[in-house]
Amino acid sequence: MIEHLFLVGVEALKEYMALHVLFCLIPAFFLAGAIAALFSKESVLKFLGPEANKFMSYGVAATSGILLAVCSCTVLPLFTGIYKRGAGIGPATAFLFSAPAINVLAIVYSAQKLGLDIGFARAVAAVGMSVIIGIIMAFIYQRSINEEKKKEKVKPFIVTTSDGGDTGYKYRTPITFILLVSILVLGGWTIDWLLKGPVLVLLILATAFTSYRWYTRDELTMWMNETWFLTKKIFPLLLIGVFFGAIIIELIPIEYIETFLGGNGLFPVTVASVSGALMYFSTLTEVPIVGLLMAQGMGKGPALTMLLAGPALSLPNMLVITNIMGKKKGFTYIGLVIVVAIASGLIFGAII
Repeated sequence: MIEHLFLVGVEALKEYMALHVLFCLIPAFFLAGAIAALFSKESVLKFLGPEANKFMSYGVAATSGILLAVCSCTVLPLFTGIYKRGAGIGPATAFLFSAPAINVLAIVYSAQKLGLDIGFARAVAAVGMSVIIGIIMAFIYQRSINEEKKKEKVKPFIVTTSDGGDTGYKYRTPITFILLVSILVLGGWTIDWLLKGPVLVLLILATAFTSYRWYTRDELTMWMNETWFLTKKIFPLLLIGVFFGAIIIELIPIEYIETFLGGNGLFPVTVASVSGALMYFSTLTEVPIVGLLMAQGMGKGPALTMLLAGPALSLPNMLVITNIMGKKKGFTYIGLVIVVAIASGLIFGAII
């Protein structure tokens, strides 16, 4: 039995390494490192900082994941990057919740496989509930965070070019960002490798060439240092979480989950939220899994709940979140995700 569970964990690690590390996590780490090292802190504060216009900051945070095909693990380096760079805890956690659930691929795939009503409800709930989570997190913790940072002064970030001017900042940072996001997005798309392979190679070469030409040795060193810092801080926890998460799922008979997820009441919705939070869904895999459970009698309310809680949380994700934000903030966020997913499922189940 123990040997079997160990092999289950190892197989999960092999699958995770093969499918998600090279073209999902690695681009995410490089992008997060660039945000932390090269991006103007003022620009992050302007759009996502605690003093930014609330409508703009939460709007950007809740919808900026539309083009990112990220899972609960891939989003972590990006969240860490903007959080370290000065984003308020409200907008940062709104992005953390929304990004895995709001990307175009996930919404379209959900609508195609599970029905237009679930696809639409997933998009609306992911945006709306992310804002609610962010506002609550900011209400509870932003004041204490501001007090901790009172002594820190935000210095303007100026990128100089070879001629000593600062004009390079106007074009190179946005282009670098677009290239890195393009690699992350394309790497996560499930399309023929004959189509995306050559484009990925060109994007990677373009990123390497422009970075070498545009950034100084010190800037590149800072970028790589930040990337490595995030990698060693997050990646080991992800591997531990994937290993033990697979074992936990193996110990829970699937027929038990199917039995407890029928109907749209509080109990099946709660079971869907908690079980979804503990399971690991790689990008888009939550849709066929939920479809299978619906075929066995799972209600639409629990289905929406799992589509929200599953991509937003997982055992690896929770280990990293509590490490980055601290246990108090981390467990508050985890609890809020489970609660808002339950609320979304109950509301949707009552409407349909």
